[in-house]
Amino acid sequence: MNGRALLRLLALAGGLALAGLLLRALGLAPGTAWVDAWVRGRGLAGQLVFLAVGAAATAAGLPRQGVAFLGGYAFGALAGTLLGLAAQLGGCALAYGWATLVGRAWAERRLAGRFGHRLRPLRDALAADPFGATLALRLLPIGNNLALNLLAGMAAIPPLPFLAASALGYLPQTVVFALLGKGIRVDGAWQLALSVGLLAVSIAIGIALVRRHRAGRAIAADAGDG
Repeated sequence: MNGRALLRLLALAGGLALAGLLLRALGLAPGTAWVDAWVRGRGLAGQLVFLAVGAAATAAGLPRQGVAFLGGYAFGALAGTLLGLAAQLGGCALAYGWATLVGRAWAERRLAGRFGHRLRPLRDALAADPFGATLALRLLPIGNNLALNLLAGMAAIPPLPFLAASALGYLPQTVVFALLGKGIRVDGAWQLALSVGLLAVSIAIGIALVRRHRAGRAIAADAGDG
């Protein structure tokens, strides 16, 4: 990783920590009202509500990091991570299944309109290495989660490696934002600090995997040309 990329990582991590501290100092936590009303302290029923709402929100394209944040706020770091990850993966499966079984034409129009110039290379990368390409993309804090779900379904990417890599790639940022959510609810400065470090590590791993994947494709192309 070069110096510029490292500075970007540090700036992103620092901004995340400052935002968390500011929200905690002001007593603000976005989206927590419905969690307080329907989820926290309601046992299994609250968990089921959270899973249903979180999966629906992720499937509709809302940021999956927000689901993890609210999971940490409602259930704490460990349970929030597990439930947040389950909700995100449920939303991923819903969008993937929609594009595969029902909405392929709709997905094609949506993706062609917004990401047409990048659609074919990304689809080719997913088809060549469903697990590796998906994992690399999920580890990065950039990109469009819904678009990747729709593209995978539209292109008939095998569901098992796609969902398994999605779960693994979701995990680091889910832990990060669950820790942030818990840190907002309680006096958890160490959770905020740990979340910053984990975010930087997950981004670095994602960048390394993307570079490795691109290098592997270039080598394969050279071999094929020869």
